[in-house]
Amino acid sequence: MKAAVYLAHPRPGSFNHALADAVAAELGSRGVQVVTHDLYAEGFDPLLPADGTETVRAADRTESLRADDGPDDAWTARHRAELATLDALVFVHPNWWGMPPAVLTGWVQRVLAPGVAYKLDTADGEPVGLLRAGRALVLNTSDTPAEREEREFGDPLQRIWAACVLPYVGVTDVRRHVFRTVSDSTDGERTAWLGEARGLAAALVS
Repeated sequence: MKAAVYLAHPRPGSFNHALADAVAAELGSRGVQVVTHDLYAEGFDPLLPADGTETVRAADRTESLRADDGPDDAWTARHRAELATLDALVFVHPNWWGMPPAVLTGWVQRVLAPGVAYKLDTADGEPVGLLRAGRALVLNTSDTPAEREEREFGDPLQRIWAACVLPYVGVTDVRRHVFRTVSDSTDGERTAWLGEARGLAAALVS
């Protein structure tokens, strides 16, 4: 089995980083081939250019390319090619304004592209998912209490991942867990949460 862990948090040493590391370690201990992507550290460009010219930004290089089939670049192409080899997906990110961070939103829009992650065969827009990965785990951090999240906001991240994005590309088993509230959590709580994250990762591939 092969799985990818996608981390979207700008600050090294964040609890999101600890969650991603714990999940990757647990998956690896169970014989899963794990690839990890820290999208901020990699410098993934979330922007869709209007003219089809892409700028590939990796740690120490900048390279301009012209795509033949619309917005594309070598960095995005590598993510797309890797995606086709995966059996499971893990996304780790904070809840920012009821949305994933912009870098992850851009990843979704650029990597989960038509012809790569889904196709549309009918005029009514009903998609056919193309991903081999049939299962996904989404781990979020939040500073909003669960009751307020549901009462006032309706848990928009649940709608984004479990209704709008992942089923559209063929992921039928979508699991999500929120760790809250992070800003006032104790070291003991965070240690317990990391153990819980490892358990969720183990269950994903069992």
